[in-house]
Amino acid sequence: MITNMIGGVVNAFQWVFDLLPAWLFIILVLLLTFWINRKKQKWGLLVFELIGLLLIWNLDFWRDMTQTLTLVLTSSLIALVVGIPLGIWMSKSNIVEAIFKPILDFMQTMPAFVYLIPAVAFFGIGMVPGVVASVIFAMPPTVRMTNLGIRQVSTELVEAADSFGSTGWQKLIKVELPMAKSTMMAGINQSIMLSLSMVVIASMIGAMGLGTRVYFAVGRNDAGGGFVAGIAIVIVAIILDRLTQSFNKKNKIEN
Repeated sequence: MITNMIGGVVNAFQWVFDLLPAWLFIILVLLLTFWINRKKQKWGLLVFELIGLLLIWNLDFWRDMTQTLTLVLTSSLIALVVGIPLGIWMSKSNIVEAIFKPILDFMQTMPAFVYLIPAVAFFGIGMVPGVVASVIFAMPPTVRMTNLGIRQVSTELVEAADSFGSTGWQKLIKVELPMAKSTMMAGINQSIMLSLSMVVIASMIGAMGLGTRVYFAVGRNDAGGGFVAGIAIVIVAIILDRLTQSFNKKNKIEN
């Protein structure tokens, strides 16, 4: 069931990426960046995205890049769906926080390669175990920063919400989460970056993408091929990082 669910999300993302021509994908990324930064435009980022994506297309890495994005987006989405509620739960209970803190420490300090062993044992090889390993590796920052952000909300604001008769759900949705949004976005950004860092490692268990190019280049002692694929990964990482940071700054301006 889990395999089918994750596989369905992976196939959906990949279907969308395969449906879009490369030139249209590049235009959509540029338009998204322009919209997010419309109040304080970053022309350097737009130029970098255009040149970087055109370079990946020219190097014939486009399909590998979309497979990498599929892995990153799927694992990040699952990490958020699981991590944010867990972080909220931790912020509401000191006992839950005391239980999960050592678990999160274990998840963050365990070498990334170790996660491949249970992933392969339970899910075989392919994209699904790569997603599972990435989720486990990337989820702790989202959980920690959600917990931290909600705990840092001013007690005066919480007391004011209580004085107006807000329920616990209303207080969470209308006060705590909006005030903690900036901290939570920092955790989400780190989770996305950690997911991307698993790209090369996940290629060892059959996860396709740019990591596979790097992995094969290492096996063939092809320094040039590995370096070029690494540059493509760096381009994708910078674009994802700047987009999430810009989205966070946009929310700060609107608030």
